[in-house]
Amino acid sequence: MAEEIGPSKRHAAKSPEPLIHPTAVVSAGAQIGKNVRISAYAVIGPDVHLMDGVEVGPHAVIDGHTTIGSHSRIFNFASVGLEPQDMGYKGEPTRVEIGKGCLIREFVSVHRGTSKGGGLTRVGDGCMLMAYSHVAHDCRVGDQVIMANGATLAGHVEIQEQAIIGGLTAIHQFARVGRNSFIGGASAISMDVVPFASAAGNRAKITGVNVVGLRRSGYSEETIKAIRHAHRLIFRSNLRLEQAIAEIESHFASVVEVQCVLEFLQTGQRGICR
Repeated sequence: MAEEIGPSKRHAAKSPEPLIHPTAVVSAGAQIGKNVRISAYAVIGPDVHLMDGVEVGPHAVIDGHTTIGSHSRIFNFASVGLEPQDMGYKGEPTRVEIGKGCLIREFVSVHRGTSKGGGLTRVGDGCMLMAYSHVAHDCRVGDQVIMANGATLAGHVEIQEQAIIGGLTAIHQFARVGRNSFIGGASAISMDVVPFASAAGNRAKITGVNVVGLRRSGYSEETIKAIRHAHRLIFRSNLRLEQAIAEIESHFASVVEVQCVLEFLQTGQRGICR
């Protein structure tokens, strides 16, 4: 991602001082942490804070009131913190926060929030946003989320922790994707996807429980069994949703992950993908 460092610069690369390529534009007022690397032709705005160990690739642009967490990498031609694509935005000092240890790949765009949406776009720790993916204004992306190439979040979307969004998938404004869920590629999400689910299609339908992802994340077979039972009651029984919720509460009150599903259902506003 960064330009090759010649022998004369190798010692400097180990210094706690930032290594800034002479063609990069770093505005006065930008806060640059220790061991930061800023590559050729990158542009860093005056209200940007790059925490320790951040790497910024060639031609990347970071602007606005933006904080990049420690040891995150911003790759070539990515743009973070630019104005939201919102007709009502009038230049308010809204923000972007990127967590620590994130990978923001080539041509990714992350736009800052709007005053009517809370003023903040946030990406959690350990996320990977693959090339050409987009995070719009006022989105909340949880820790360890993966967005594959070309995945697109409209404004005010919530993606909970450890969700995986397949390539070329589009998610509607204000929709939510629950934790540890998996969205197949080229899907269109117009309503909420409950935690631990697999979904795919245009418009997306629930295809089951993300069992492979749950096992990879270390969930026990007993917990997975409880989640699958809850999903069957919600999506495969003839019960109305409120009846399914009551049935789940009576049998799985002690399972934290099932309670997470219930809380998700009880706080939604758009309805759920089925």
